[in-house]
Amino acid sequence: MRAGVLSNNRIIEYLNKNFINTWVPNCELGRVPSLRDPIAKRRERQGKTFDTSHALAQAIMKGWKKYSPVDCLVISPQFEVIGRQSGNDLLFAGGDRSRHYLTFLQESLAGKLPGLGEDSVKHSPESNSEFLSELDIAVSEGLKVILTSEKPEQEILNIFQAPGHGLQDYTVVEIDATAFENGGVLTIDISVGHAEVAGSFDLFAGDSKLPTAGMPNALASAWGIPSGGTKRITYPFDRGQSFQFGATGDWFSKKGSTNAFFATISVEPVPNEKDGN
Repeated sequence: MRAGVLSNNRIIEYLNKNFINTWVPNCELGRVPSLRDPIAKRRERQGKTFDTSHALAQAIMKGWKKYSPVDCLVISPQFEVIGRQSGNDLLFAGGDRSRHYLTFLQESLAGKLPGLGEDSVKHSPESNSEFLSELDIAVSEGLKVILTSEKPEQEILNIFQAPGHGLQDYTVVEIDATAFENGGVLTIDISVGHAEVAGSFDLFAGDSKLPTAGMPNALASAWGIPSGGTKRITYPFDRGQSFQFGATGDWFSKKGSTNAFFATISVEPVPNEKDGN
């Protein structure tokens, strides 16, 4: 979520001076239900464990904001959350995002608990759904994008991690384009954050089994997008269908390292014959 603001040298200097900075993928802590079983099997295969009862893991889990795909948490040495910045809030803050983010960091250190007081205000699921719909951003736990003629474009913000050379470990976004009965052109505009990890992105059919190793047999791909880089994936389809969009670090980045990505997903439909086009 910090992909844009980390292009500001002042913020980088402030972070390095005052904080220990790290990424923790939400899926590793069980926040994405559809990934819990695959991750558990991967850990068993690799002989690794992940202790979610640790004080740091507990602080992160308690700091999650509902419906937020990415949270930036400031955690004290005593493992107390003293500040939270939701990725959605920063994305749509308007004005100078770098200034917003720096203010958030400063207020956290000053003990003002930014982003935490909102928990005392209870919102119904219906009001949250209306708010998220207006933003057109996919923040559901399963990361599913539904495109229709009324809403042919949506945006997502999430993270990916480097799987290690020769392996695949995708952050998966489901894309439902079944509403476009006559097909169209699916376009995905991708922006990668400013961490060191390069990103690779693959588009699969909705019923495909995603690979865990080797070269992917994808419908379309954009590989090796460098830090701060952008690329576009386009794929024409002739009938309504679903897709899977997979994001991962490239094979040449350090295993386990992470970066953010922002994607705009849209469909340009094929005109109906009855329209005379």
